[in-house]
Amino acid sequence: MIKRTLYFGNPAYLSIANKQLVIKLPEVERNDDLPESFKRDSIRKLPIEDIGVVMLDHKQITITHGLMEALLANNTAVITCDSSRMPLGLMLPLSGNTVQSERFRDQLNSSIPLRKQLWQQTVQAKITNQAHVLGTLRKTVVKNMQKWALDVKSGDSDNLEGRAAVYYWANLFPSITNFRRDREGVPPNNLLNYGYAILRAIVARALVGTGLLPTLGIHHHNRYNAYCLADDIMEPYRPFVDKLVLELFDSNEDISELSTSLKTKLLNIPVMDVMINGQRSPLMIAVSQTTASLAKCFSGEMRKISYPIFE
Repeated sequence: MIKRTLYFGNPAYLSIANKQLVIKLPEVERNDDLPESFKRDSIRKLPIEDIGVVMLDHKQITITHGLMEALLANNTAVITCDSSRMPLGLMLPLSGNTVQSERFRDQLNSSIPLRKQLWQQTVQAKITNQAHVLGTLRKTVVKNMQKWALDVKSGDSDNLEGRAAVYYWANLFPSITNFRRDREGVPPNNLLNYGYAILRAIVARALVGTGLLPTLGIHHHNRYNAYCLADDIMEPYRPFVDKLVLELFDSNEDISELSTSLKTKLLNIPVMDVMINGQRSPLMIAVSQTTASLAKCFSGEMRKISYPIFE
């Protein structure tokens, strides 16, 4: 089942009752001039089990501990935003799978050659998907990228990921002089930052649900990063976010600021269609298939990660 992504960008009271998320609006609750029947009708309820991601994007949101407990028990990713309304924090459950200790052991005992082979597969999938976006939406020559994807060695020792990235970003937004992918860079970097934050939460949630340690990466290593493995596994999924951002950019909508309209469109990332294992699937479901295949690679049951492709 596709889990729902909920965005809260206004003041709200969030609580739980009968295994449902209860949403109340402060301006309604505090208004003594409104009839009680109107207040009751303004309350919304959603089953906790249907929720996959919750984004809290307002300082006047109140959330009860009981609701947080229920969301985490449901393996819901809870994202909090900062004063600039960009994703800042991510909360996930400590235990998300009944065989977690076994999965941890397989992951911790995985050999360096295996991790290098998994990173090779990851980079190949990423460059292949980048080439599709560039060739389809920009009609740019991508034979070089397709060749680089084939030439990636174990551990990407030649850093073909970096070479492909330089070519990719130089041609993705040709109307912007010397565009660079930079968190603090000019738009549409703001859209990319927001989209990648959503994607990262989806991947981290799936890793925890699979029983893997999101901290221990196959390539990324940073003592201050709690989600190195999520940053690894999300790489082949990034071009799907890029494609959505590119379409928003080409629509001539104002992207100088992250408007509610733009956020709403980016919050569709979990339900975007991708192709994985020969079948069309919502991105959130595909990510779970990817993390499940990764766990089997660590246990020796498989040798290849299942990654998505474009149709």
